[in-house]
Amino acid sequence: MSQPTETELDLEMQLLPAWAKQSTDTNRYAHIRGDEEAGGGARKGRGDRPFGDRPPRRDGPGGGSRREGFGGPRRDGGPRSGPGGDRRDRPFRGGRNRDDRRDEPRREPSAPLPDFDVNLLPEEKGVEGLARQIKLTGRAYPIFDIAHLILKKPDRFAITFSVIKTGDTVAAPLFLCSLDDTLWLSEAEVTAHLLNRHFGTFYSTEKIAGDAPKGTYTFVAQCGMSGVVLGPPNYHDYQTKLHKLHTERFARMPFEAFKARVKIVRDEAVVKQWVEESSFKTEFTALNVPEALKFNTRAEVEAHFKATHLPNLFKSVESHTLLGANVGQSSPIIRRIFNLVVEDQVRFPLKLVNTLCTQFSRHGLQFFKVNKTITHVSVARPTYLDMEATPVSPNLRKLIECIDATPKCTRRKILETLAPAPTVITIPLPVEGQPPAAPAVSEPTAEQSAIGSDLHWLIHQGHVIEFANGLIETAKKPLPKPVPQPKAPATAKPERAPRVERRYVPAFLSVPLLVGE
Repeated sequence: MSQPTETELDLEMQLLPAWAKQSTDTNRYAHIRGDEEAGGGARKGRGDRPFGDRPPRRDGPGGGSRREGFGGPRRDGGPRSGPGGDRRDRPFRGGRNRDDRRDEPRREPSAPLPDFDVNLLPEEKGVEGLARQIKLTGRAYPIFDIAHLILKKPDRFAITFSVIKTGDTVAAPLFLCSLDDTLWLSEAEVTAHLLNRHFGTFYSTEKIAGDAPKGTYTFVAQCGMSGVVLGPPNYHDYQTKLHKLHTERFARMPFEAFKARVKIVRDEAVVKQWVEESSFKTEFTALNVPEALKFNTRAEVEAHFKATHLPNLFKSVESHTLLGANVGQSSPIIRRIFNLVVEDQVRFPLKLVNTLCTQFSRHGLQFFKVNKTITHVSVARPTYLDMEATPVSPNLRKLIECIDATPKCTRRKILETLAPAPTVITIPLPVEGQPPAAPAVSEPTAEQSAIGSDLHWLIHQGHVIEFANGLIETAKKPLPKPVPQPKAPATAKPERAPRVERRYVPAFLSVPLLVGE
């Protein structure tokens, strides 16, 4: 094979890395000499300097900085910002400072969700209305499109939560608030919900003028999210207000993260606002009880509520069904589970489709697949009409032939082909003082009504299919079933030759004996 000339392009060499293109004749370690002059002692590197003899540090006694110019004057002659060129003295450019990141609270990983058996069900009245519409129109609808239509609005379906038991042990309890039909995971959640949402049903609140806080205050703490003034951090009621605000409005946020949002305000107007608010005393009066009781603190109210009203307002349940529109008032964990289930069904609503098929079957609807892929629901399954073997009226024959001959056939195309009639639109004259009347369209002719009646009969018998998009097709002729081939008669198996047993015979025994021995 001839060697490539200088003008030729060697693709193999062009694709090699740079270190592989270097000539093998070049010695890259020629500048490194051994310790021949020292008589084979310590090795040397970087010239004649031995590896073991490291030079003294330049920033030590008798030397400068370790790196030339570091800590001294710059190359352009100007002074540095400080000894050693400390970067901490330079201005901070963009981003967040490290000290700021240290002060921020760490985000705690979300706790795993409790285990429940969750089942999503279409609303029964909505399914009944859909079945009535399918029977009335006779159209075939994709069952998965109906499922996505139901999932678009929460009031179209319900969701059932059931506890999971392992013997007598429950994985996670479930509590029902009978006052507003909501689900909760603990008694504390039910109590907080009732006192926040239905406090006015059980207690009345009244503000009474009192003494202003004593002392001089120059700053107060204020919630950075809600703007509620909590008071000075050293005030005796500060911690109570802080925990109360977190429980009532920000219970889903970790307390440390909520506490980090509290800011100190030194505005005189805000301080004055807190002083005025603290000058009034809140008094609570119990309602719906034989004797009128009054309480001075929220803690007394909660204790009275737990002892008097709470046992009658909630109960432990093993299973309960909620409407999708009412889930938003339940526990935050219940809402999270609900959102995850809905998102999973939106991606692929197989469970919802199975439930829909069961409910539609109760209303007498039928199911079939188009092109062996998409399941449709309709009033009847496709049934091929063999006009050669079945006597058919001339009008029905003409209608079926028109559908087969018209590509992308619709009701409008059928009427234009079989019963064309001019459409007369009458526009009434405007009358003063009255809104303009809608234009009147002429009624269909007798021939058009007959075609519509015949088409309605064919659709409800399954001979013609009208899809949800308005396209009309006739039921296809089923493929002939393969005729089973007759089995060949069983032939007698040939007899096998008897098996000859072969034994091993040593060579010295196979030699014939001599006569006379």
